[in-house]
Amino acid sequence: MNIIRAQAIGFCTGVRRAVELAYQEAEQSHGQRPVYTLGPLIHNPQILEELKRRGVVILDEHDLPEDLHSAVVIIRAHGISPQTETELRRRGAQVIDATCARVKSSQLKAAAFAKAGYRLFLAGEEHHAEIIGIKGYAEAAFAEQTASGEAADGDDPAAFFCAVVNNAAEAEKAAVQLRDKDALCGGAGCGAENGAKTALIGQTTISTDEYRAIGSAIIPFFPGLEIAQTICAATQKRQDSLRELLNKTDAVIIAGGKESANTRRLLAIAEAAGKPCALAETAADIPPDFFKFSRIGLASGASTPDVVIDDIERRFDKK
Repeated sequence: MNIIRAQAIGFCTGVRRAVELAYQEAEQSHGQRPVYTLGPLIHNPQILEELKRRGVVILDEHDLPEDLHSAVVIIRAHGISPQTETELRRRGAQVIDATCARVKSSQLKAAAFAKAGYRLFLAGEEHHAEIIGIKGYAEAAFAEQTASGEAADGDDPAAFFCAVVNNAAEAEKAAVQLRDKDALCGGAGCGAENGAKTALIGQTTISTDEYRAIGSAIIPFFPGLEIAQTICAATQKRQDSLRELLNKTDAVIIAGGKESANTRRLLAIAEAAGKPCALAETAADIPPDFFKFSRIGLASGASTPDVVIDDIERRFDKK
């Protein structure tokens, strides 16, 4: 059996940094002070179990302890909203920001667009931590402008528009809603025909094809749509590497956590190509019938550690 690894595989830089920061804080605390992550640090069960073993506890942002004095709270790579970060600090936490640099860039772009009076479309999963954080930055920026009386649309909170869309159909529906809303408001600069300012920001792990389709669905209603280039280059490389792999193999295993958005997108790419494929969090998840193939492709999500990838490859080598 021939195992062919994708060229882009294993941890991405942002995830590796977040994990290393968490390990470092756990070691330095010596069990003398609580170390938390706000939500799961990454979407990988093996790493989460190791963090738990080292004493790192996952906090639910919707059920925060009132007193976090002396505690360290690590912001995961997906980032959080500024409102949540402010609340953590209010409760006394020492905040360690492990937000991925690319995600942080998207957060700041959303804030800048909101301050400039843009209506925003966010391409991604509505309940994903990254999208929630980006939307929070836009909301905070608009609220700041409104409070200062500098908001482009006056001080009407209803003027704020930030729609999360996960596909082209949802994007078209949201664009129609914004067009109709603006037509009813009757204000200058509201409707597309009056030159409304709109922008599109994508989740860093969205596929290029998905992002392009979402933009194409909005443009007929808002021709001046500004499309921010927010897709992570490493994510794009990972997806392109998988596409190359599909042409060289009989079947593909995507190694990664079931909760990982970028891992699920890799699986969707393989499924769309009609190639036998499966998502495996561990070697035990490999479907039995995959051992009959001569050439197995092995790709992974951005939060999949090398040890999991190596274990999956060894399982095939034993057959």
